[in-house]
Amino acid sequence: MDVVVSLLDGILVALEPINLGLAVVGVVVGLFVGAMPGLGSVNGVAILLPFTFVIQDFTGTATSPMIFLAAIYYGAMYGGAISSITLGIPGASTAVATTFDGRPMALAGGADRALVTAALASFVGGTVSNLLFTGFAPPLASVALNFGDPEIFALMLLAFATFVGLGGDDIPKTIFSICFGLVLATVGFDVISGEPRLIFFDMTGFTHGIRFLVLAIGVYGIGEMIWTINSSRYKDTMTEVNITVERIFKAIRGFGEAWKGTAIGSALGFFVGILPAAGATPGSLMSYGVAKMTSKDPSQFGKGAIDGIAAPEAANNSASTGAMLPMMTLGIPGSPTTAVLLAGMVIWGLQPGPLLFTDQPDFVWPLIGSFYISNVIAVLVNIAFIPVFLWMLRMPFTILAPLIFVLSLVGTFAAYQNMFDVWLMVIFGGGAFFLRVLDYPVAPAVLAIVLGPIAEPKLRQSLLLSDGDFSVFFTRPISGPITVIAIILILLPLLKLIRDRIRSMKGTPA
Repeated sequence: MDVVVSLLDGILVALEPINLGLAVVGVVVGLFVGAMPGLGSVNGVAILLPFTFVIQDFTGTATSPMIFLAAIYYGAMYGGAISSITLGIPGASTAVATTFDGRPMALAGGADRALVTAALASFVGGTVSNLLFTGFAPPLASVALNFGDPEIFALMLLAFATFVGLGGDDIPKTIFSICFGLVLATVGFDVISGEPRLIFFDMTGFTHGIRFLVLAIGVYGIGEMIWTINSSRYKDTMTEVNITVERIFKAIRGFGEAWKGTAIGSALGFFVGILPAAGATPGSLMSYGVAKMTSKDPSQFGKGAIDGIAAPEAANNSASTGAMLPMMTLGIPGSPTTAVLLAGMVIWGLQPGPLLFTDQPDFVWPLIGSFYISNVIAVLVNIAFIPVFLWMLRMPFTILAPLIFVLSLVGTFAAYQNMFDVWLMVIFGGGAFFLRVLDYPVAPAVLAIVLGPIAEPKLRQSLLLSDGDFSVFFTRPISGPITVIAIILILLPLLKLIRDRIRSMKGTPA
């Protein structure tokens, strides 16, 4: 009961005119920051962090600037889906999985439905995670602390297992794609030994590794643009987009069809979000894989499946709130963006950790209350701006293609201020096109380059901890069941492949 009273008091503070105004501005700014390739929540929060000192001087409290930054974070989680659906370019790494089905649905004339589904799924995911955050913050934080290196590696293995079937029935090509992504993930300096690895042609640009955003923009920006031009689809797509209030309400009424993907993303996203070093990107990718694996018709995924949009969008919003939990209760940031928020809290004289809820309730509960307020503002603003977003799809592809190309170049350069990464992005775009021509799935490689830098050090540190004994992944109470489930999920499609091959050799129908 005390929690409910504290939350209501916090919401009332968050609804004060100055705080409400900051939340609205923060959400709108975050929405467009998230939609711009190369920016995303990390850059948006970091760029605007100095501005919060002006807010603090004006309001005399650390609550208002934190509400502003948290609203930017929320808005950016919503905004990442906009360019993923309308242009096929992920606004941030958290929205990559949305591209898999959001873009095909837009190309089929359902961009309004895709955008509405993304907005509503994000709202549900944010609401569920807010409720979990409010009611179970301390015990959930203690559960996250029990995740050591073996547990996090087992979780990453489970993520790979859910994506073995992502490439369709061609399991060998999917496994090759995952392995190729893992190889790319090892480029740069070894995080444990410090030795350089796979520095191609001794180019110094590879020393920092292959950055994920470079790969994502290249694959889903340049690669998709070339594929569209090559397939001649540009002649009759993305030019006829009719948007009416009736279509918007129809899309809202049809959101119930996405209940399974939304539920999976909301629950799994929050759980992955509270784990240190995980965050919204692995959560959204894992949720997409689980949604496809549990679907009655997995073949529709990649062609515009509504659950393929709802699952990752619910997950990245749920994970964004989940990542705030270890930051506030333990002082451990759960994502790069929360690391910037943590720095802001320290600058403002606050000490994140177990005593924050008891020593600073006047800060904590208004901030939590602002999560609910920002979530409502974000879904309303997102749906209201759908006609603006769809305006991009009304442009002829002869104009849209150069725009995508320029946005890809500018977005990559804005993220890293490095022309080497820009050229690398263009090369990845060409490579993705040729992989699609050869019918190799690209999504598993993207997953591998996201999770590879997390999984590899956790694997090696776990083996160092156990003196090279792999049983550490099976004997621990948390990592054991996760590892077993992951192995089963990997073996099932392989066994099905072997069975089908044996049947075809015998001449019987599969």
